Amino acid sequence: MDLTPASGDEDAAAIAKALAHPARIRILRLLLEKQSCIGCDIVEEIGLAQSTVSEHLRILKSAGVITAEAMPPRVCYALNAECLMPLAGLLNTVFEQDSRGALKGSICCPPAEDEPKESPE
Repeated sequence: MDLTPASGDEDAAAIAKALAHPARIRILRLLLEKQSCIGCDIVEEIGLAQSTVSEHLRILKSAGVITAEAMPPRVCYALNAECLMPLAGLLNTVFEQDSRGALKGSICCPPAEDEPKESPE
């Protein structure tokens, strides 16, 4: 297995970090469902304080996961699906290997060829 850093590793890590909060996952689910949302609608749907939701939106926007379009006096947020591709690619590889059974059993410390197998007593 090749463990050299891939070109998208840092991007995937930054995206994973941005998604690493249940409220941010809820925001993504909301944007998936509604395609786009005004900030005040997100606050209402998520059920957290406006300042808390604003901070979560800032983190998602900073990572590129969402876009924000000013529509004074409001801001309209939308999902930037293309940004999620580095993380999606990694997860797809994991699921593909798992579906082939490549991740079953101990892949870290297989028994040595010359080790006797334990016999049941």
